[in-house]
Amino acid sequence: MTDSQRVAIVTGAARGIGAATAQRLAADGFAVAAVDLNAANCADTVAAIAAAGGRAIAVGADVSDSAAVETAVAHVAETLGSPSVLVNNAGVLRDNLLFKMSDDDWDTVMSVHLRGAFLCSRAVQKYMVEQKYGRIVSLSSTSALGNRGQANYAAAKAGLQGFTKTLSIELGPFGITANAVAPGFIVTEMTAATAARVGVDFEAFQAARAAETPVRRVGRPEDVAHAISYLASEGAGFVTGQVIYVAGGPRG
Repeated sequence: MTDSQRVAIVTGAARGIGAATAQRLAADGFAVAAVDLNAANCADTVAAIAAAGGRAIAVGADVSDSAAVETAVAHVAETLGSPSVLVNNAGVLRDNLLFKMSDDDWDTVMSVHLRGAFLCSRAVQKYMVEQKYGRIVSLSSTSALGNRGQANYAAAKAGLQGFTKTLSIELGPFGITANAVAPGFIVTEMTAATAARVGVDFEAFQAARAAETPVRRVGRPEDVAHAISYLASEGAGFVTGQVIYVAGGPRG
């Protein structure tokens, strides 16, 4: 791969795992397109990358909107070059027990996680096929194994694993790998919101999760970014269709 082809798109890059991943990939030498619902949301991520000497642009797009995704990916290709890495990280929570879960709770989570990954992957694959090289990494979760109050989120994250394995089969002949990373408990605004939802102090929430994790600590966004960095590298070309649990212990 030449430097001009080293372009990565990271969705949901405004904060948390997405922001950490965008910054890590920039440090790895990629020009990064940081995507979020509104471009302004990624200003801090882009500024951090620029301050570290990297190159990044902020792109606004609703990943569940087909036209918006096509436009965003075309803009990235025109501005930075053909994308060789896609990280499907955009996600939302609409937690509730099944009997309380609304149609909108279900549809919103499916649209952002599953439809979003599908639309973004479909949009970038033509560039990757043309250059006979690509890396697609999607964010699953330990919740894919089942988690109370997350029927929608668990189904979406499990779906991403099947989606990933299928992409690896279809796109492998074109030099494109597809893998998923499944984080355990990671300290982010999203998990802080979960603690608030269940009425537990976030520090206490973290301590409880750390106590039940073999490595006896909670995860940080950087832990996930490291795994994504490997899967996005040229050296990971013989690793595809895999789900790597970044959870401080054995899962799956």
